[in-house]
Amino acid sequence: MEAIGSFEAKNHFSALLDRVAKGERITITRHGVPIAILVPFAENKTKLSHKELVERMRALRKRVNPTR
Repeated sequence: MEAIGSFEAKNHFSALLDRVAKGERITITRHGVPIAILVPFAENKTKLSHKELVERMRALRKRVNPTR
């Protein structure tokens, strides 16, 4: 995976999208720190069952602190 600075990414965004469309993953950095990853879009064809959805929501509720 290639890392590209945010300024360069802004100036060459269209070309980066072409590369990502071909399957490449690109990390965008700001001052050398990774801030985003461009990845090809993959349509999620598997839908969650009601049971799986409820389980994930319960797990999320346990992780979230409402006092913050």
